[in-house]
Amino acid sequence: MNPDYLNNFEPAQHSTGSQFIELLQTFVIFAAVFLVIFLFVAQPHKVSGPSMKNTFHNDDYIITDKLTYRFSNPQRGNVIVFQAPRDHSTDFIKRIIGLPGDKVKIEAGKVYINDKLLNEPYLMPGIQTFANQGFIAEGETKTVPQNEYFALGDNRVQSSDSRDWGYIKRNEILGRVLVRYWPANYLGVFPGTYSAYGV
Repeated sequence: MNPDYLNNFEPAQHSTGSQFIELLQTFVIFAAVFLVIFLFVAQPHKVSGPSMKNTFHNDDYIITDKLTYRFSNPQRGNVIVFQAPRDHSTDFIKRIIGLPGDKVKIEAGKVYINDKLLNEPYLMPGIQTFANQGFIAEGETKTVPQNEYFALGDNRVQSSDSRDWGYIKRNEILGRVLVRYWPANYLGVFPGTYSAYGV
């Protein structure tokens, strides 16, 4: 057998092996980057249910920013994703209404923070807030503990929220909603704070 014949094929075999190793390395790097992003930076979520209507709808797809709250605290008006207080295997989406130290009161269909009426332009016209779900009574004032938050769904008539199960602990919050990417006609970036909505 002609030795030159063998020599012609040896580089090809070596090249195929190198390509496989390079491909494997690329996959491992990509998987590691994805894992870091998923755990520490951002995470996709699907909205389930009507509790945030009209801001978010059932089957909306969103990106949750998991990085911001590592360097700053949640703010009033932020829409957050968090572990459900009664079942940490489920994630909820709600809006922060009361911050640590705030006095929250619900009376006559309105929300008051520190004895001031909360301006809530994100609510659908005619939506009222009633304290009829167990945790807070009509006209009762609750003071939000340190490292905890009071949160409500924007669709107050169809939302299980802090009126029902109480406060959200700081370490239960996964992050704030950053982007809605589906459906495409509702694509949008959500601001980090809603100070204009506050009191």
